[in-house]
Amino acid sequence: VPRNYDPVLHPFEVPREYIRALNATKLERVFAKPFLSSLDGHRDGVNCMAKHPKSLSTVLSGACDGEVKIWNLTKRQCIRTIQAHEGFVRGMCARFCGTSFFTVGDDKTVKQWKMESPEYGEEEEPIHTILGKTVYTGIDHHWKDAVFATCGHQVDIWDEQRTSPMCSLTWGFDSISSVKFNPIETYLLGSCASDRNIVLYDMRKSTPLKKVILNMRTNTLCWNPMEAFVFTAANEDYNLYTFDMRFLESPVTVHMDHVSAVLDVDYSPTGKEFVSASFDKSVRIFPVDKGHSREVYHTKRMQHVITVKWTSDNKYILCGSDEMNIRLWKANASEKLGVLAPREKAAMNYNQKLKEKFQYHPQIRRIAQHRHLPKSIYCQIKEQRIMREARRRKELNRRKHSKPGSMPFVSERKKHIVAVVK
Repeated sequence: VPRNYDPVLHPFEVPREYIRALNATKLERVFAKPFLSSLDGHRDGVNCMAKHPKSLSTVLSGACDGEVKIWNLTKRQCIRTIQAHEGFVRGMCARFCGTSFFTVGDDKTVKQWKMESPEYGEEEEPIHTILGKTVYTGIDHHWKDAVFATCGHQVDIWDEQRTSPMCSLTWGFDSISSVKFNPIETYLLGSCASDRNIVLYDMRKSTPLKKVILNMRTNTLCWNPMEAFVFTAANEDYNLYTFDMRFLESPVTVHMDHVSAVLDVDYSPTGKEFVSASFDKSVRIFPVDKGHSREVYHTKRMQHVITVKWTSDNKYILCGSDEMNIRLWKANASEKLGVLAPREKAAMNYNQKLKEKFQYHPQIRRIAQHRHLPKSIYCQIKEQRIMREARRRKELNRRKHSKPGSMPFVSERKKHIVAVVK
């Protein structure tokens, strides 16, 4: 047995630390209570949400009956309700200065509203209304200029002062489901079309840059707020794909865990993680560089999650779902909210370091990774695992019984890409 004769070190230092790490991991799972509250008040499914760029406690939500609500998260109550559109509210975004916000709906209109409530006796009316020719399915505002983009049959870029678009961008004719401005290189846009394309545009050239075609349709994408060229796309084939826009031939990472179509995705302000909402009634948190989620949130009552947002202080996650509720979750499930005493903080940091040190130990890893799942999701995961194994076995058998080199190995990353067009 190698002995360390240094009198400062205790002979059982590592076993001691291991037991402490084990206890810390167990306690983390005991205290993991991520659900904070639900904001109810909508009379139809929540279809879209928007964050206030200047106020952490304000969030906006739009429902399928054309109603828009503004919420105060500290009081956890609705402070204002607007009947904005006939039919669905398809998309909404706040202006970068936080004085107003924009909504688009099924009634072919784009409306701009004041963020403040109207004065006593004033009517609740939009500042501007733009009547379009087709239904708009999404909207996003530029991060610095008085410019916003809408999407429908094409991507239109508008100046706030004008009632007709500055330029319209198309690449083939199809319905485009979402459009997003890049937060760093602010002249870049990304959009997802229903013919399985992700198209990138440059506002300065007023032409599309390039597009990547996937096996199935992409529902929405979100740009990384810290890395200029990186974006993550939420796809119908249950996966999320993180791309570097300079190398679209294969995604940087394929994130697999959902068992149904992924409907929305949003990055944390640190750019290290993102949250995804899925049709399988769960919300998952993925590290950007990992293929599997570190956390899954679900409740008995939560139905298909349509929209999700990560708050700007990196502490909370908001998700809006089919059964008319917006739920507020902790981004870190076992984190203690409120003021921490210095000793508490020191103990927390120490435990965190211990968990990192022993994270690959089988016992600790098993406890840290274990999650209770609803039966439906659990059974589907099992089923998909069997299907994946069967596909792998079939491919191996085919390769075994065919001419050497006639069946090349295709990596998981390249399997889902059909083509890249420039």
